[in-house]
Amino acid sequence: MHAMEALQGVSLVAATLTMGLMAGVFGLYSHAIMPGLRRTDDRTFVGAFQAIDTAIINVWFLPAFFGALALTALAAALHLGEGSVLPWVLAAFVLYLVSFVITIRVNVPLNNAIKAAGKPDEISDLAGVRRRFDEDRWSRMNLVRAIATTVALGCLAWALVEYGRVV
Repeated sequence: MHAMEALQGVSLVAATLTMGLMAGVFGLYSHAIMPGLRRTDDRTFVGAFQAIDTAIINVWFLPAFFGALALTALAAALHLGEGSVLPWVLAAFVLYLVSFVITIRVNVPLNNAIKAAGKPDEISDLAGVRRRFDEDRWSRMNLVRAIATTVALGCLAWALVEYGRVV
């Protein structure tokens, strides 16, 4: 195996791993975290969501969140001109880019707004904070992220199969 082939393979595996992590994060929010929080009272919802959102910004999440985009782009660049692998990697990149943009344009602003409302013990209108947060919109957009990243993960997995046929 040549150095370029090794780099192609490593970038593809790394992109697949980080995409899998992000599909897991978004999926977990869709099928466990948000449905669980939906069943709580306003004080618990606001406090728990604030705590979860603060905790997720860490050395595990951020490299996966940015890495899925960067490593998929790198894998695509390293596979330029390779017809059987490149389309799958590009599809994964576009799907994750959609998720990335949704995160930055929809979910993060909602997250920041609920955190900016202050500590639950200091909020006089917890129901209003929760209503303005718009958990239905947050959850719908997160479901789009979960589906897009899961499909992107499938695309990258198939790209690995195609890569195995090429080398």
